[in-house]
Amino acid sequence: MVFVKAQKSKAYFKRFQVKYKRRREGKTDYRARIRLINQDKNKYNTPKYRFVVRFTNKDITAQIISASIAGDMVLASAYAHELPRYGLEVGLTNYAAAYCTGLLLARRVLKTLEMDEEYEGNVEASGEDYSVEPAESRRPFRALLDVGLLRTTTGNRVFGALKGALDGGLDIPHSDKRFAGFKKDDKQLDAEVHRKYIFGGHVASYMRTMMEDEPEKYQAHFSEYLKRGIDADNVEELYKKVHAAIRADPSQQKSTKEPPKEHKRFNLKKLTYEERRAKLIERLNALNSSGGGDDDEDEDEDEDDDE
Repeated sequence: MVFVKAQKSKAYFKRFQVKYKRRREGKTDYRARIRLINQDKNKYNTPKYRFVVRFTNKDITAQIISASIAGDMVLASAYAHELPRYGLEVGLTNYAAAYCTGLLLARRVLKTLEMDEEYEGNVEASGEDYSVEPAESRRPFRALLDVGLLRTTTGNRVFGALKGALDGGLDIPHSDKRFAGFKKDDKQLDAEVHRKYIFGGHVASYMRTMMEDEPEKYQAHFSEYLKRGIDADNVEELYKKVHAAIRADPSQQKSTKEPPKEHKRFNLKKLTYEERRAKLIERLNALNSSGGGDDDEDEDEDEDDDE
């Protein structure tokens, strides 16, 4: 018989150490995370903030987070589902909505820290690269962009949120190479193209194209836009009003939605010991009664046979 060497012996499995849970689930890149949260020893427990942006099918989440031994601490957060309060009710996950979400978070965190008047940011969104300049009294609020597992391609929506935060007055180390409109051949950012994306120009051009080529599909595809009277000509004005409304009042409001009276359950409620005992007694009584009924029927049949 051929000798086969054991590649993974008992000693190997005794020393085997599983990876972190979020690594096993494919949710966290710990190699990138450790570089984002690693703090210099001479900072003396000063928080190191991250500008975290995540996308779902129907929402955008933007948060300012610092890491601690107890866990991540959220300083401020903003969501795309808050944008209807500022006048944007449709298209809550595109590049322009990501810009609005980043702008909302930037103005909100600066207002919390009472730095909103000192650092107004770039009030007129021109599409050009912008970096905040330090003031005389306080330095600008600094955070590092955390994209998670996202592939950082040029024109990705996460960089729309980054541009909104930069124009809102945050200091985030960045390069303009990933903004929408950057031309690799010329190695420079086309500000007009970037401005078009910030104000939803790409959506407007798509609306015009579809309206000409496929009017029926246009009616179905942009039905929510048409219900609210939004067409290709007034998309830019809509986003300008949203930006102004965000700067006017970026504070967070508590939801007025009432909690549900009855919570849906998709599994059985866990019974207490007394409930389980009563249920068992009930089942036994039911079994005994059904068994007793059969015995009575058998006795009646025997009496009939004797007669």
